[in-house]
Amino acid sequence: MAISENLPKKSIRIASLRELPVAAAEIVSLLETYSVVAFHGPMGAGKTTLISEVCRRMGVEDAVASPTFALVNHYAAADGRHIYHFDFYRLDRPEEAFDFGCEEYFDSGAICLIEWPEKIGPLLPDDALLIAIEPGMDEVRTIHIKTTA
Repeated sequence: MAISENLPKKSIRIASLRELPVAAAEIVSLLETYSVVAFHGPMGAGKTTLISEVCRRMGVEDAVASPTFALVNHYAAADGRHIYHFDFYRLDRPEEAFDFGCEEYFDSGAICLIEWPEKIGPLLPDDALLIAIEPGMDEVRTIHIKTTA
């Protein structure tokens, strides 16, 4: 799914990783409305780092790491909600995500945080929250948050 320019958008510019909690707090505030969150950005943009901060703010006590080889990691939030962290970078075809049951995760109501959502194309729910991370110099990042509701 490409990020559409006509969706409502909020942009947060952070000058360093110390400011990452500001962006994470904004995303967490939207998790009452959205359960599937698609993180777009080039390699090294900070998708995993931002997801780690979102999980930390939700009270996840486990170490959060990219599930590059496992495809999905499971975490428990402090309020008991399930969080699934997906990394679809290594997929060759969207059908590979379908084969392991990604749609069941997306339809479960659990929080689904997805890296490389473009790899699954039409399997990404239309009502997903879209996050685009635009890297700048050094640790500068602009985080675009687009809602579909």
